[in-house]
Amino acid sequence: MKKYALVALGGTFDLIHRGHLELLRVGFEISSKVIIGLTSDEFAKKKGKTPINNYAQRYNTLKSTIEKNFQDARYEISKLENDFGPAVLEKEVEALVVSEETAFQGKELNRLRRLGNSPDVDVIVVPMILAKDGKRISTSRIRSSEIDLDGNIIAIDK
Repeated sequence: MKKYALVALGGTFDLIHRGHLELLRVGFEISSKVIIGLTSDEFAKKKGKTPINNYAQRYNTLKSTIEKNFQDARYEISKLENDFGPAVLEKEVEALVVSEETAFQGKELNRLRRLGNSPDVDVIVVPMILAKDGKRISTSRIRSSEIDLDGNIIAIDK
């Protein structure tokens, strides 16, 4: 039996890498159902991000990634227009799954939930996945061709 009935997690999921897969794996491992907040194009811009793929492409890639890697997963993808989306409004959400990079958002989410008379959620922090060079795997490092989606170093001939 899973520890939680419903957890939430979120991200831009532009280029899905090992770090994203670990976040999803933890969510599906601990909960019967996961609400995945997928950052809208507009919200990504507000946060200073410029995704390579638009929302529809990122949605389809995320969906196919989940179906390929987590066949029996129960999930819902929700468009994120702010930092928390349904995690604030859905009283049934019991935990927020975050990376070390976004762990600070747990306190703010619980503050907002209390304002709406919802119970606090547990904050599950997933350690960052490191590339072969010991630095974290990130979409920006992949986009700059430092590493690949698995964290392997891309050799550049000079």
